[in-house]
Amino acid sequence: MTVLAHSTPADFVSAESVASIVAAACPRADFSGQRVLVIVPDHTRTAPVGLLFKTLHAQVATVTRALDVMIALGTHQPMSEAAICERLGLSPTERSGLYQNVRFINHEWNNPDALKLIGTLPAAEISELTGGLFAMDVPVTINRRLYDYDRIVIIGPVFPHEVVGFSGGNKYLFPGVAGPEILNFFHWLGAVVTNPMIIGNQWTPVRKVVDRAGAMVDLPKTCLAMVVRPDNSLAGLYAGTPESAWTAASDLSRKIHITYKDRPFHTILSCAPTMYDELWTGGKCMYKLEPVLADGGELIIYAPHITEISATHGDIIRAVGYHCRDYFLKQWDRFKSQPWGVLAHSCHVYGMGTYDQGIEKPRARVTLATGIPESVCRQINLGYRDPNSIHPAAYADLEHEGVLLVPKAGEMLYHLRNKPAWAGGNG
Repeated sequence: MTVLAHSTPADFVSAESVASIVAAACPRADFSGQRVLVIVPDHTRTAPVGLLFKTLHAQVATVTRALDVMIALGTHQPMSEAAICERLGLSPTERSGLYQNVRFINHEWNNPDALKLIGTLPAAEISELTGGLFAMDVPVTINRRLYDYDRIVIIGPVFPHEVVGFSGGNKYLFPGVAGPEILNFFHWLGAVVTNPMIIGNQWTPVRKVVDRAGAMVDLPKTCLAMVVRPDNSLAGLYAGTPESAWTAASDLSRKIHITYKDRPFHTILSCAPTMYDELWTGGKCMYKLEPVLADGGELIIYAPHITEISATHGDIIRAVGYHCRDYFLKQWDRFKSQPWGVLAHSCHVYGMGTYDQGIEKPRARVTLATGIPESVCRQINLGYRDPNSIHPAAYADLEHEGVLLVPKAGEMLYHLRNKPAWAGGNG
Protein backbone atom coordinates (compact mmCIF):
# COMPACT_ATOMS: atom_id res chain seq x y z
CA MET A 1 0.00 0.00 0.00
CA THR A 2 1.31 3.44 -0.89
CA VAL A 3 1.81 5.66 2.14
CA LEU A 4 -0.76 8.43 2.30
CA ALA A 5 0.72 11.29 4.25
CA HIS A 6 -0.03 14.66 5.65
CA SER A 7 2.75 16.38 7.53
CA THR A 8 3.09 20.08 8.20
CA PRO A 9 5.73 20.57 10.92
CA ALA A 10 5.09 24.33 11.05
CA ASP A 11 1.33 23.90 11.23
CA PHE A 12 -1.08 21.12 12.17
CA VAL A 13 -3.09 18.42 10.47
CA SER A 14 -6.68 19.57 10.20
CA ALA A 15 -9.78 17.44 10.67
CA GLU A 16 -10.46 17.91 6.95
CA SER A 17 -7.03 16.48 6.08
CA VAL A 18 -7.65 13.56 8.44
CA ALA A 19 -10.95 12.82 6.69
CA SER A 20 -9.27 12.97 3.29
CA ILE A 21 -6.53 10.51 4.27
CA VAL A 22 -8.94 8.11 5.97
CA ALA A 23 -11.22 8.16 2.92
CA ALA A 24 -8.31 7.36 0.61
CA ALA A 25 -6.83 4.66 2.88
CA CYS A 26 -10.15 3.01 3.73
CA PRO A 27 -12.39 3.10 0.64
CA ARG A 28 -15.97 2.16 1.38
CA ALA A 29 -15.93 -0.40 -1.42
CA ASP A 30 -13.07 -2.30 0.25
CA PHE A 31 -14.90 -2.35 3.59
CA SER A 32 -18.34 -3.27 2.29
CA GLY A 33 -19.71 -6.32 4.13
CA GLN A 34 -16.47 -6.66 6.11
CA ARG A 35 -16.02 -7.33 9.81
CA VAL A 36 -13.46 -4.72 10.91
CA LEU A 37 -11.45 -4.63 14.13
CA VAL A 38 -9.93 -1.31 15.13
CA ILE A 39 -6.93 -1.61 17.45
CA VAL A 40 -6.12 1.45 19.57
CA PRO A 41 -3.79 2.21 22.51
CA ASP A 42 -4.97 2.63 26.07
CA HIS A 43 -4.91 5.86 28.05
CA THR A 44 -1.12 5.89 28.48
CA ARG A 45 -0.48 7.41 25.04
CA THR A 46 -1.11 11.03 24.12
CA ALA A 47 -3.01 11.15 20.83
CA PRO A 48 -6.31 12.32 19.32
CA VAL A 49 -7.46 8.72 18.96
CA GLY A 50 -11.08 9.85 19.12
CA LEU A 51 -10.72 12.06 16.06
CA LEU A 52 -9.30 9.20 14.01
CA PHE A 53 -11.83 6.65 15.26
CA LYS A 54 -14.81 8.91 14.65
CA THR A 55 -13.52 9.77 11.18
CA LEU A 56 -13.08 6.08 10.34
CA HIS A 57 -16.54 5.29 11.72
CA ALA A 58 -18.10 8.02 9.59
CA GLN A 59 -16.26 6.67 6.55
CA VAL A 60 -17.12 2.96 6.72
CA ALA A 61 -19.58 2.08 9.52
CA THR A 62 -22.62 2.21 7.27
CA VAL A 63 -21.20 -0.48 4.95
CA THR A 64 -19.43 -2.83 7.38
CA ARG A 65 -20.93 -5.91 9.03
CA ALA A 66 -19.11 -4.99 12.24
CA LEU A 67 -16.79 -2.21 13.38
CA ASP A 68 -15.41 -3.01 16.82
CA VAL A 69 -12.54 -1.76 18.99
CA MET A 70 -9.84 -3.71 20.79
CA ILE A 71 -7.61 -1.97 23.33
CA ALA A 72 -3.92 -2.78 22.82
CA LEU A 73 -3.18 -3.18 26.50
CA GLY A 74 -0.03 -5.24 26.34
CA THR A 75 0.18 -6.18 30.02
CA HIS A 76 -1.61 -3.04 31.25
CA GLN A 77 -4.84 -3.18 33.22
CA PRO A 78 -8.21 -3.54 31.44
CA MET A 79 -10.14 -0.35 30.77
CA SER A 80 -13.71 0.25 31.87
CA GLU A 81 -16.49 1.10 29.45
CA ALA A 82 -16.33 4.73 30.60
CA ALA A 83 -12.55 4.87 30.18
CA ILE A 84 -12.74 3.46 26.66
CA CYS A 85 -15.39 6.02 25.78
CA GLU A 86 -13.07 8.74 27.05
CA ARG A 87 -10.19 7.28 25.02
CA LEU A 88 -12.40 7.39 21.89
CA GLY A 89 -13.88 10.80 22.67
CA LEU A 90 -17.41 9.45 22.99
CA SER A 91 -20.02 11.11 25.18
CA PRO A 92 -22.64 8.93 26.90
CA THR A 93 -25.18 10.14 24.36
CA GLU A 94 -22.94 9.22 21.45
CA ARG A 95 -22.18 5.82 22.96
CA SER A 96 -25.86 4.96 23.38
CA GLY A 97 -26.74 6.41 19.98
CA LEU A 98 -24.51 6.49 16.90
CA TYR A 99 -21.88 4.16 18.38
CA GLN A 100 -24.13 1.71 20.21
CA ASN A 101 -23.22 -1.22 17.94
CA VAL A 102 -19.47 -0.84 18.43
CA ARG A 103 -18.16 -3.58 20.73
CA PHE A 104 -15.30 -2.77 23.09
CA ILE A 105 -12.75 -5.54 23.72
CA ASN A 106 -9.95 -5.49 26.28
CA HIS A 107 -6.93 -7.59 25.34
CA GLU A 108 -6.20 -10.47 27.74
CA TRP A 109 -2.47 -11.15 27.53
CA ASN A 110 -2.43 -13.67 30.41
CA ASN A 111 -5.53 -15.70 29.52
CA PRO A 112 -4.45 -18.73 27.46
CA ASP A 113 -8.03 -19.27 26.29
CA ALA A 114 -8.01 -15.78 24.74
CA LEU A 115 -4.85 -16.45 22.71
CA LYS A 116 -4.07 -18.22 19.45
CA LEU A 117 -0.71 -19.69 18.44
CA ILE A 118 0.01 -18.46 14.90
CA GLY A 119 3.50 -19.88 14.53
CA THR A 120 6.99 -19.97 15.95
CA LEU A 121 10.04 -17.89 15.15
CA PRO A 122 12.79 -20.53 14.95
CA ALA A 123 16.11 -20.16 16.73
CA ALA A 124 18.07 -19.62 13.51
CA GLU A 125 15.83 -16.75 12.48
CA ILE A 126 15.92 -15.23 15.96
CA SER A 127 19.72 -15.36 15.79
CA GLU A 128 19.68 -13.53 12.47
CA LEU A 129 17.17 -10.90 13.61
CA THR A 130 19.04 -10.19 16.87
CA GLY A 131 22.53 -10.15 15.45
CA GLY A 132 23.41 -13.33 17.31
CA LEU A 133 22.37 -12.10 20.77
CA PHE A 134 19.78 -14.88 21.12
CA ALA A 135 19.15 -18.23 19.45
CA MET A 136 15.92 -19.76 20.72
CA ASP A 137 12.51 -20.74 19.41
CA VAL A 138 9.92 -18.06 20.21
CA PRO A 139 6.22 -19.01 20.05
CA VAL A 140 4.04 -16.26 18.60
CA THR A 141 0.59 -15.98 20.16
CA ILE A 142 -1.98 -13.26 19.63
CA ASN A 143 -5.53 -12.49 20.72
CA ARG A 144 -7.64 -15.10 18.95
CA ARG A 145 -10.51 -12.64 18.47
CA LEU A 146 -8.55 -10.95 15.68
CA TYR A 147 -9.56 -13.91 13.56
CA ASP A 148 -13.24 -13.15 14.07
CA TYR A 149 -12.69 -10.25 11.67
CA ASP A 150 -11.89 -9.79 7.99
CA ARG A 151 -9.48 -6.89 8.37
CA ILE A 152 -7.65 -4.79 10.95
CA VAL A 153 -7.20 -1.06 11.25
CA ILE A 154 -4.50 0.13 13.66
CA ILE A 155 -4.85 3.66 15.03
CA GLY A 156 -2.06 4.97 17.23
CA PRO A 157 0.77 7.43 17.74
CA VAL A 158 4.49 6.99 17.18
CA PHE A 159 6.97 8.14 19.84
CA PRO A 160 10.56 7.27 20.78
CA HIS A 161 10.40 4.04 22.75
CA GLU A 162 12.80 2.37 25.18
CA VAL A 163 12.23 -1.23 24.08
CA VAL A 164 11.77 -1.03 20.32
CA GLY A 165 13.27 2.35 19.32
CA PHE A 166 10.05 4.00 18.17
CA SER A 167 6.56 2.85 19.11
CA GLY A 168 3.73 2.30 16.66
CA GLY A 169 3.08 0.16 13.61
CA ASN A 170 3.22 -3.55 14.37
CA LYS A 171 3.94 -2.77 18.01
CA TYR A 172 0.18 -2.35 18.46
CA LEU A 173 0.00 -6.05 17.64
CA PHE A 174 3.16 -7.12 19.47
CA PRO A 175 2.95 -6.61 22.43
CA GLY A 176 -0.34 -4.70 22.15
CA VAL A 177 -2.59 -7.72 21.62
CA ALA A 178 -0.03 -10.51 21.94
CA GLY A 179 0.68 -13.35 24.33
CA PRO A 180 3.42 -13.49 26.96
CA GLU A 181 6.11 -15.51 25.17
CA ILE A 182 7.06 -13.05 22.45
CA LEU A 183 6.27 -10.10 24.71
CA ASN A 184 8.72 -11.26 27.36
CA PHE A 185 11.32 -12.21 24.78
CA PHE A 186 11.65 -8.96 22.93
CA HIS A 187 11.38 -6.77 26.02
CA TRP A 188 14.38 -8.60 27.45
CA LEU A 189 16.15 -8.34 24.11
CA GLY A 190 15.72 -4.57 24.31
CA ALA A 191 17.05 -4.52 27.87
CA VAL A 192 20.12 -6.54 26.89
CA VAL A 193 20.88 -4.09 24.08
CA THR A 194 20.10 -1.32 26.66
CA ASN A 195 17.72 1.62 26.57
CA PRO A 196 20.30 4.27 25.48
CA MET A 197 21.32 2.10 22.52
CA ILE A 198 17.70 1.44 21.51
CA ILE A 199 15.63 4.54 22.17
CA GLY A 200 15.25 6.95 19.28
CA ASN A 201 16.74 4.50 16.76
CA GLN A 202 14.50 3.08 14.05
CA TRP A 203 15.91 -0.23 12.84
CA THR A 204 16.66 -1.96 16.11
CA PRO A 205 16.81 -5.75 16.62
CA VAL A 206 13.53 -5.50 18.52
CA ARG A 207 11.80 -3.69 15.65
CA LYS A 208 12.96 -6.47 13.31
CA VAL A 209 11.41 -9.09 15.60
CA VAL A 210 8.18 -7.11 15.95
CA ASP A 211 7.82 -6.64 12.19
CA ARG A 212 8.59 -10.32 11.55
CA ALA A 213 5.86 -11.32 14.01
CA GLY A 214 3.49 -8.80 12.44
CA ALA A 215 3.98 -10.46 9.06
CA MET A 216 2.62 -13.68 10.58
CA VAL A 217 -0.79 -12.05 11.19
CA ASP A 218 -2.36 -13.05 7.87
CA LEU A 219 -5.17 -10.51 7.78
CA PRO A 220 -5.41 -7.33 5.70
CA LYS A 221 -3.99 -4.54 7.85
CA THR A 222 -4.19 -0.77 7.51
CA CYS A 223 -2.30 1.51 9.89
CA LEU A 224 -3.13 5.13 10.65
CA ALA A 225 0.08 6.31 12.33
CA MET A 226 -0.02 9.66 14.11
CA VAL A 227 2.80 11.96 15.14
CA VAL A 228 1.50 14.04 18.02
CA ARG A 229 2.71 17.19 19.73
CA PRO A 230 2.56 17.49 23.54
CA ASP A 231 -0.63 19.57 23.22
CA ASN A 232 -2.34 16.60 21.51
CA SER A 233 -2.39 18.27 18.08
CA LEU A 234 -1.38 16.27 15.02
CA ALA A 235 1.95 17.12 13.42
CA GLY A 236 1.64 14.26 10.96
CA LEU A 237 -0.66 11.44 9.88
CA TYR A 238 0.46 8.52 7.72
CA ALA A 239 -1.70 5.71 6.30
CA GLY A 240 -0.43 2.48 4.81
CA THR A 241 0.73 -0.93 5.93
CA PRO A 242 1.92 -1.09 9.55
CA GLU A 243 5.49 -1.15 8.24
CA SER A 244 5.26 1.69 5.71
CA ALA A 245 3.11 4.04 7.80
CA TRP A 246 5.38 3.48 10.81
CA THR A 247 8.53 4.18 8.79
CA ALA A 248 7.18 7.53 7.61
CA ALA A 249 5.83 8.48 11.02
CA SER A 250 9.03 7.56 12.85
CA ASP A 251 10.99 9.76 10.43
CA LEU A 252 8.91 12.74 11.56
CA SER A 253 8.94 11.66 15.21
CA ARG A 254 12.75 11.82 15.13
CA LYS A 255 12.48 15.46 14.11
CA ILE A 256 9.93 16.66 16.66
CA HIS A 257 10.10 14.28 19.64
CA ILE A 258 13.82 14.51 20.40
CA THR A 259 15.18 17.46 22.34
CA TYR A 260 18.93 17.92 22.18
CA LYS A 261 21.01 19.31 25.02
CA ASP A 262 24.64 20.42 25.03
CA ARG A 263 25.48 19.06 28.46
CA PRO A 264 24.28 16.40 30.90
CA PHE A 265 22.43 17.34 34.10
CA HIS A 266 23.37 16.34 37.63
CA THR A 267 19.73 16.71 38.77
CA ILE A 268 16.59 16.03 36.74
CA LEU A 269 13.08 16.49 38.08
CA SER A 270 10.96 14.33 35.79
CA CYS A 271 7.27 15.01 36.39
CA ALA A 272 4.89 12.18 35.48
CA PRO A 273 1.52 13.10 33.96
CA THR A 274 -1.56 11.52 35.50
CA MET A 275 -1.99 9.17 32.53
CA TYR A 276 0.83 7.17 34.14
CA ASP A 277 -1.04 5.77 37.14
CA GLU A 278 1.58 3.30 38.35
CA LEU A 279 5.35 3.00 38.26
CA TRP A 280 5.12 0.38 35.50
CA THR A 281 4.22 3.18 33.07
CA GLY A 282 5.66 6.08 35.09
CA GLY A 283 9.09 4.55 34.52
CA LYS A 284 8.98 6.25 31.11
CA CYS A 285 9.98 9.38 33.01
CA MET A 286 13.39 7.73 33.44
CA TYR A 287 13.68 6.06 30.05
CA LYS A 288 13.31 9.27 28.04
CA LEU A 289 15.78 11.22 30.16
CA GLU A 290 18.53 8.74 30.98
CA PRO A 291 20.61 9.91 27.98
CA VAL A 292 21.03 13.41 29.51
CA LEU A 293 21.54 12.29 33.13
CA ALA A 294 25.12 12.89 34.21
CA ASP A 295 27.31 10.16 35.66
CA GLY A 296 26.69 10.15 39.41
CA GLY A 297 23.61 12.34 39.00
CA GLU A 298 20.08 11.94 40.31
CA LEU A 299 16.83 11.64 38.41
CA ILE A 300 13.71 12.20 40.51
CA ILE A 301 10.43 10.78 39.27
CA TYR A 302 7.93 13.23 40.72
CA ALA A 303 4.45 11.69 40.77
CA PRO A 304 2.47 12.18 44.00
CA HIS A 305 -0.50 10.48 42.33
CA ILE A 306 1.34 7.17 41.83
CA THR A 307 0.78 4.86 44.79
CA GLU A 308 1.42 1.48 43.20
CA ILE A 309 4.36 -0.22 41.50
CA SER A 310 2.21 -2.33 39.21
CA ALA A 311 -1.18 -3.92 39.70
CA THR A 312 -0.14 -6.77 37.43
CA HIS A 313 3.54 -7.26 38.21
CA GLY A 314 3.98 -5.63 41.61
CA ASP A 315 4.63 -8.80 43.60
CA ILE A 316 7.36 -9.92 41.22
CA ILE A 317 9.01 -6.50 41.22
CA ARG A 318 9.01 -6.42 45.02
CA ALA A 319 10.76 -9.78 45.02
CA VAL A 320 13.26 -8.94 42.27
CA GLY A 321 13.82 -5.21 42.78
CA TYR A 322 15.24 -2.69 40.33
CA HIS A 323 18.73 -3.39 39.03
CA CYS A 324 21.07 -2.85 36.12
CA ARG A 325 21.29 -5.31 33.25
CA ASP A 326 24.52 -6.95 34.39
CA TYR A 327 23.06 -7.70 37.82
CA PHE A 328 20.72 -10.13 36.06
CA LEU A 329 23.05 -11.37 33.33
CA LYS A 330 25.81 -12.30 35.77
CA GLN A 331 23.32 -14.20 37.96
CA TRP A 332 21.20 -15.58 35.12
CA ASP A 333 20.52 -18.96 36.68
CA ARG A 334 18.96 -17.14 39.63
CA PHE A 335 16.66 -14.94 37.55
CA LYS A 336 15.99 -16.68 34.23
CA SER A 337 12.71 -18.19 35.44
CA GLN A 338 11.25 -14.76 36.23
CA PRO A 339 9.15 -13.05 33.53
CA TRP A 340 11.66 -11.48 31.20
CA GLY A 341 9.43 -8.48 30.56
CA VAL A 342 9.56 -7.64 34.27
CA LEU A 343 13.35 -7.96 34.29
CA ALA A 344 13.46 -5.60 31.32
CA HIS A 345 11.30 -3.03 33.13
CA SER A 346 13.59 -3.31 36.14
CA CYS A 347 16.67 -2.53 34.04
CA HIS A 348 15.02 0.35 32.23
CA VAL A 349 13.95 2.13 35.40
CA TYR A 350 17.26 1.53 37.18
CA GLY A 351 19.40 2.57 34.23
CA MET A 352 22.93 1.70 33.27
CA GLY A 353 25.32 0.28 35.83
CA THR A 354 27.83 -2.44 36.64
CA TYR A 355 27.85 -5.60 38.74
CA ASP A 356 31.22 -7.02 39.73
CA GLN A 357 32.16 -9.37 42.57
CA GLY A 358 28.73 -9.08 44.12
CA ILE A 359 28.68 -5.26 44.13
CA GLU A 360 26.20 -3.31 42.03
CA LYS A 361 27.09 0.24 41.07
CA PRO A 362 24.58 2.41 39.20
CA ARG A 363 25.81 4.97 36.71
CA ALA A 364 23.35 7.43 38.27
CA ARG A 365 20.62 7.36 40.92
CA VAL A 366 16.86 7.10 40.49
CA THR A 367 14.68 8.49 43.27
CA LEU A 368 10.92 8.20 43.65
CA ALA A 369 8.93 11.16 44.92
CA THR A 370 5.60 9.39 44.70
CA GLY A 371 2.88 7.98 46.91
CA ILE A 372 4.84 4.74 47.21
CA PRO A 373 6.08 4.46 50.82
CA GLU A 374 9.77 4.89 51.65
CA SER A 375 10.02 1.34 52.97
CA VAL A 376 8.84 -0.04 49.63
CA CYS A 377 11.23 2.21 47.68
CA ARG A 378 14.15 0.87 49.74
CA GLN A 379 12.90 -2.69 49.29
CA ILE A 380 12.89 -2.36 45.50
CA ASN A 381 16.32 -0.70 45.43
CA LEU A 382 15.29 2.84 44.50
CA GLY A 383 15.73 6.11 46.35
CA TYR A 384 12.95 7.96 48.15
CA ARG A 385 11.91 11.55 48.69
CA ASP A 386 8.78 12.84 50.32
CA PRO A 387 6.78 14.30 47.41
CA ASN A 388 5.56 17.07 49.73
CA SER A 389 9.14 18.27 49.97
CA ILE A 390 9.36 18.76 46.20
CA HIS A 391 8.29 22.06 44.67
CA PRO A 392 8.72 21.82 40.89
CA ALA A 393 8.85 25.58 40.41
CA ALA A 394 12.07 25.62 42.43
CA TYR A 395 13.72 23.49 39.71
CA ALA A 396 12.80 25.83 36.86
CA ASP A 397 15.31 27.94 34.91
CA LEU A 398 18.33 26.24 36.44
CA GLU A 399 19.73 24.50 33.38
CA HIS A 400 22.85 26.66 33.59
CA GLU A 401 23.45 25.08 37.00
CA GLY A 402 22.97 21.55 35.73
CA VAL A 403 19.34 21.14 36.86
CA LEU A 404 16.62 20.14 34.42
CA LEU A 405 12.87 20.37 35.04
CA VAL A 406 10.59 18.37 32.71
CA PRO A 407 6.97 19.27 33.55
CA LYS A 408 5.42 16.49 31.42
CA ALA A 409 7.88 13.64 31.07
CA GLY A 410 7.53 10.28 29.37
CA GLU A 411 7.05 10.96 25.67
CA MET A 412 9.68 13.48 24.57
CA LEU A 413 13.16 11.98 24.33
CA TYR A 414 16.18 13.96 25.51
CA HIS A 415 19.58 13.37 23.92
CA LEU A 416 23.00 14.95 24.15
CA ARG A 417 24.27 16.46 20.91
CA ASN A 418 27.52 14.61 21.53
CA LYS A 419 26.54 11.26 22.98
CA PRO A 420 28.94 9.56 25.43
CA ALA A 421 30.31 6.13 24.65
CA TRP A 422 27.90 4.34 27.03
CA ALA A 423 24.96 5.81 25.02
CA GLY A 424 26.32 4.74 21.66
CA GLY A 425 28.43 7.81 20.93
CA ASN A 426 32.13 8.50 20.55
CA GLY A 427 32.66 9.95 23.99
